[in-house]
Amino acid sequence: MANIKDVARLAGVGLGTASRVVSGKGSVSPATLERVKKAIAELDFRPSHAARSLLSGTSQMIGVYIPVLKGTFYTPILQSIDTALRAAGLHMVVAFGVGSGDARRQAIEGIDFLMERGCDGLILLTNLLTDDDIAALGPKQSRVVVLGHSHESIPEQCFSADHTEGGRAAARALLEHRHRKIAVIAGPSSSPDNVERIAGFMDELERNGIATDKMWVAESDFSPQGGWDAAAELVASGHKFTALFCANDEMAVGALSYFQDVGLSVPGDVSVLGYDDTPSAQFSAPRLTSVHIPWRDVTLNGLNALLNRCYGSRHPVQREFAISVTVRASLGKPARRRAE
Repeated sequence: MANIKDVARLAGVGLGTASRVVSGKGSVSPATLERVKKAIAELDFRPSHAARSLLSGTSQMIGVYIPVLKGTFYTPILQSIDTALRAAGLHMVVAFGVGSGDARRQAIEGIDFLMERGCDGLILLTNLLTDDDIAALGPKQSRVVVLGHSHESIPEQCFSADHTEGGRAAARALLEHRHRKIAVIAGPSSSPDNVERIAGFMDELERNGIATDKMWVAESDFSPQGGWDAAAELVASGHKFTALFCANDEMAVGALSYFQDVGLSVPGDVSVLGYDDTPSAQFSAPRLTSVHIPWRDVTLNGLNALLNRCYGSRHPVQREFAISVTVRASLGKPARRRAE
């Protein structure tokens, strides 16, 4: 395999000149540029990642930490990051929670893994780190961006949608379809964004005269199995409801599956509303109505901010993200017999 020295020798130039052509930094004469390019083509030279790192003084890698490597939530986010990085000539390294420690310890170990590999910057999708954990990163905390969660110590490096407004939007969608007997499958109470969306949801209902203290509410784990189990508990309880709000799409899909299994029609007997508007919402049966959180916009603006910090670029950065409700087949008006 040819190396940069072979290119310089064949082109009849110094190593520094060949390196400037390969890196695209520094000036060379048009004639010299043509000779070096011809030598590169003739030798089929491809600079190694290590060589490019030495030339640029950076690893040209961005690390991404996610808690779990499964489900439909993280995949589109990773795809957006990888596509944008490849277009910029950069690379993505992913770490996720593994090991016997608790979720916070797994996040810390995953971040250590990424830093040990020399990543120029980090994108973190976890709400379990404390401000002390961020401070423990030392000087490298300036090259960290957090998605979906806020830290008081680095507010300008945190990007998230307004989940309180997302919860309000969910409540309004149900109210507009005349639902007043509503059940809820919430996510973990340890998840701040879940707490925000549920609080917004309940507040909007209360403002419209619905007594939320009498509502059926279960806490689950954001998984399809959790949605199935909570829906089973809801049906077994005998609680009267015409609509179910789930704090994410995966739990909503699990609930839809359970209702189908026991012969409840959606939306004929009950309506189901999800949250996030992930790809699973588009292809569930029936297709799931969901609060649309523009995660791609959140992700790419966070990435732009990180690239600006790491490489001195001037990518535009937006911090306000519009929330809407994507209405699909799972939401309808209450059937008279269920409402009564």
